[in-house]
Amino acid sequence: MLLVTGGAGFIGSNVVAALNDAGRADVAVCDVFGHDGKWRNLAKRQLADVVPPAELMDWLKGRKLDAVIHLGAISETTATDGDLVIETNFRLSMRLLDWCTANATPLIYASSASTYGDGAQGFRDEQTVPELKKLRPMNLYGWSKHLFDLAVAERVARGEKLPPQWAGLKFFNVFGPNEYHKGSMMSVLARRFDDIKAGRGIQLFKSHREGIADGDQRRDFIYVEDVVRVMMWLLASPSVSGIFNVGTGTARSFKDLMLAAYTALGTRPNIDYIDMPEQIRGSYQYFTQSEVDRLRGAGYNGGFTTLEDAVSHYVKGFLDQPDRFR
Repeated sequence: MLLVTGGAGFIGSNVVAALNDAGRADVAVCDVFGHDGKWRNLAKRQLADVVPPAELMDWLKGRKLDAVIHLGAISETTATDGDLVIETNFRLSMRLLDWCTANATPLIYASSASTYGDGAQGFRDEQTVPELKKLRPMNLYGWSKHLFDLAVAERVARGEKLPPQWAGLKFFNVFGPNEYHKGSMMSVLARRFDDIKAGRGIQLFKSHREGIADGDQRRDFIYVEDVVRVMMWLLASPSVSGIFNVGTGTARSFKDLMLAAYTALGTRPNIDYIDMPEQIRGSYQYFTQSEVDRLRGAGYNGGFTTLEDAVSHYVKGFLDQPDRFR
């Protein structure tokens, strides 16, 4: 049996789909479903069990699992309840790390590119304690993920026992099917698609930095199918451990992202540029781009979907379909 925490969420439900497609029906999901229709992310899936997070550690007692894929977290970068975020994102992760260590179970967990903060230290996925300590996350979510990366790295440095395989994945800007429940945390493509389809104008931020054009703020956008392929590769590569960036290695602009959607629909672009709110101008990131040498050096050669191909697949296969769920 495999356990996927956060399995009803965006990335988690795509992982469950891939596991089912690979013939694994023995998948248990740990998640909170709430009232926002998140269950639809799993409506097409076969599950062995559904476990509330509060019952997870009791559920694990006496069980043998092939692996734990730990994606469950409070992922809103605007979260402000420090106690809840630390309990959910850090302390539960530590308990799972201890369980996987004691039970010799591989652990693949979600870190985040938000651990890099404003990018002043670059985007190299170094995993030594001194390098990690240089990072300064800019929000509570990023800090909670950074704390766990650092805790794992400290155990490595001290030569302490760890799970037989452990992998922390620093996801960059992931987009794709099953993100509809995320509200303001959805990709800008998902949030603006209905406006694009209806021919209404969409808005992107103006640039407030010299030398950067309006809408040319750049991110490392990665399609969720590529993210899932990395995790499936890790499951099939038990000798690979470490902290890895999961991005394409290529930064593209928000304007590129939206123009790709217009191209996929065969419609004329209609983009307006608005002033960025003053309260976020000082902390807004104008550029993120992963370095993926460590992942490639570990043996991953799956490649990454181009932005245009990924957007076309997402638009034509999901966003522009009556059933938008994978």
